[in-house]
Amino acid sequence: MPIFDLHDVSAGAVDRVGGKAAALGELLRAGERVPSGFCLTAEAGPLPEGEIIAAYERLGGGVVAVRSSATVEDAPDASYAGMFDTVLDVHGPEALLAAIETCRASASNARAKAYGKGDIRMGVVVQRMIAADRAGVLFTANPLTGRRTEMLVESAEGNGSTVVDGRHDVDRRLVGPDDPLWTVGQRLQALFGSPQDVEWAIDEHGELWILQSRPITTLFPSPPPADGPPRVYLEFGHVQGMLQPVTPMGMNSLQELIKAMLAPLGLRVEIVDIGGRLYGDLSDLVRDPVARRRLVPLMAVDFGPRAQAVMRHVLDDPQFVPRKGPRKKRDGGLPPIGRAVRGILGALAKPDRARARLDEAVERIRLSSRSDVGTPTTEERLRLVREHDQSDSPDAIIWPIVAGMLASALPPRLLGDVARPGEIHAVLGGMPHNVTIEMDLALWRLARDAGSLDDIDLGAFLDRYGHRAAAEVDLGVPRWSEDPAPVRAALANLLRVTDPEQAPDRRFARAAERAEATLLDLGARARRRRPVRGRLAIFLLGRARRLAGLRETGKFAGLYRLAEMRHHLLAVGADLTAAGVLSRPDDIMFLTLDEADNAARIARKLRADDAFEGDRSSGHRQLIADRRAEYDRESRRRSVPVALLSDGTDIEAVLPSAEDPGALRGVGASAGRATGPVRVVHDPATARLEPGEVLVTSTTDPGWTPLFLTASALVTETGAVMAHGPTVAREYGIPAVICVPGATRHLRTGQIVTVDAAAGTVTVVSDVAADAAAPVEPGPGNAASAAAPVELDYGNAASGAAAVGPGIGDEAGDAGTVVKGSS
Repeated sequence: MPIFDLHDVSAGAVDRVGGKAAALGELLRAGERVPSGFCLTAEAGPLPEGEIIAAYERLGGGVVAVRSSATVEDAPDASYAGMFDTVLDVHGPEALLAAIETCRASASNARAKAYGKGDIRMGVVVQRMIAADRAGVLFTANPLTGRRTEMLVESAEGNGSTVVDGRHDVDRRLVGPDDPLWTVGQRLQALFGSPQDVEWAIDEHGELWILQSRPITTLFPSPPPADGPPRVYLEFGHVQGMLQPVTPMGMNSLQELIKAMLAPLGLRVEIVDIGGRLYGDLSDLVRDPVARRRLVPLMAVDFGPRAQAVMRHVLDDPQFVPRKGPRKKRDGGLPPIGRAVRGILGALAKPDRARARLDEAVERIRLSSRSDVGTPTTEERLRLVREHDQSDSPDAIIWPIVAGMLASALPPRLLGDVARPGEIHAVLGGMPHNVTIEMDLALWRLARDAGSLDDIDLGAFLDRYGHRAAAEVDLGVPRWSEDPAPVRAALANLLRVTDPEQAPDRRFARAAERAEATLLDLGARARRRRPVRGRLAIFLLGRARRLAGLRETGKFAGLYRLAEMRHHLLAVGADLTAAGVLSRPDDIMFLTLDEADNAARIARKLRADDAFEGDRSSGHRQLIADRRAEYDRESRRRSVPVALLSDGTDIEAVLPSAEDPGALRGVGASAGRATGPVRVVHDPATARLEPGEVLVTSTTDPGWTPLFLTASALVTETGAVMAHGPTVAREYGIPAVICVPGATRHLRTGQIVTVDAAAGTVTVVSDVAADAAAPVEPGPGNAASAAAPVELDYGNAASGAAAVGPGIGDEAGDAGTVVKGSS
């Protein structure tokens, strides 16, 4: 177990000495004022006591600080702050050896295991102890808002343990360019290449010492640098139920697809990759005197109330005042008004005929998506991918869907208070003609008719729906036909349904019956109280029941094309793998189309010239490895900002707080009230959802909906009333509350909650999960949570408030001895 002076350690030594020691070495090599010291490597084995004592004596003996330095610590994606131990005010050889053993032992403590790593290698740092008059932490970007143009300082008197252990009040302030700490922060941020969390101390002589510097891992990636006035970016992925990042190939295709989809609405939006997510640059639109008036209403259908609140804030921000002078001419525009009116009115007048034409158009797309080329070459396949026109949406598909959406959206305005709370949502439940519902019920029939999971033949189901998946609009995501594990996981959940009344087809039928009865009752009342507007509203609701279910059809049709494109790309990937350019076929999903073309040219040269000495991969393998690592890091992120400013500000974080100390608040999106145990789910492929559990997740798309078949309620962090999740929830008659900020963090698997759609609240009834430490997302082999009674109440009374407790915090030790949570 070698011992190194910190001056001899560099960033490349992380695997030997750990993240903290490597960063301290870099600081010393850069000339920063850092307490001198030495470090022990992260190798296992007995301590070299003689060498340690000799190094301690070379340091001058006296009082030292002994700090853990794990190899996983202070990395760009995980700081492990608070996971390992630090021992302060250590004096003498015996105390030093004991402190080192304490730090090494913290590699296997309960906190580190809970953080997700079981096998951690631990180095140890020993430094001169600074007798601090004042100490604290400098964040070179505001960790609360994400703003890169602000620095935040937290400090207290003494050695700083009161700052990091979180048990006492500290002085918290923003610092500007005239503060000495600002200059230090700028210097360290430039040294390490990212915003830093810097621990510092000021000694009795007024000297500033740097004790540690590590990345601020909680920050969401910053938008690309932009010249000129501030810009605003709105996150588009959650519209399609996507929280995880998009693969580079998927981003390549979706950027163009979304631009094409928005063009008919007269919106020209540049799609920007931020943290692997799809953000639309709305800066020009919010500064356009005419376009800005349409933005908030346009977001009602797909983006939802959280995005609307953010956009209202932006429109009131003086940085985004409308431009003066002549309007800039934009490409595109609204479709010919006559064509739109004819299409919408025709669908409303003859909905059955419109549906028949839509079905024919979808079948034509399915057939045309198949390549007629026998066995295409790599070059032909790449050309076919480029030429796949996903922006083509025939009128036969567009206008019936638009008509159904309008027929759903207009009645609330026409009826006003004539409609009681929850009635409109109830009328929109049990909706026929929804391809996603048909898919889910087909899955239920498979489970119902089978004795066990092994008895189920997925052949016919995958022939019809195998082109689908969770996050299915990303080309880089495997389809169910490639990996049917998510389908089998859903079937395993369905096989647990034993109560005939909770059978999905019965629940769907009940929702449809309730919808028709509610429409009849509401119709009589509306015609009596508002003869003209009431009759129009009831007509539209009737048409909504015949057309609104078609909303999923346009995407369903487009997925045929995506599946074919993916088929071609994987074949190209296999060819490039055989040529030695890629490591495996799906590596191609971490390239762009232009990069894939370049890789194909490398492969041709290799085949044509055995003596070709060029770089076999032209850097592709390393590029792919780096992108996969970044994709994996971002996939672990559980919160994605709704909107960002170009300086990194999470706009939602600066909105006025409207927190309720009792229930979590959101927006009711499917009528009803249910009480049951929580199941927090991040991945539908491995989720075990018992009948009657409340499904809590960040967002959903059609690939998630088989889970709805056994859920008693749905709670999401994002969404809109007419988005995929709430729409399907209404079909099954289960209550849904959407746009609940931090739902997957505040709620824990096993808690009993009441979901009240009328009040838009989620209230904890029994906080059993806090003591049970139930797993957030158990796999199929784990035991299910204890059974709890499930209440389904479609009344409108708001539930009582119950406090939602914070997460379990880290234990903190006494200052001056072992400091837990300040490694």
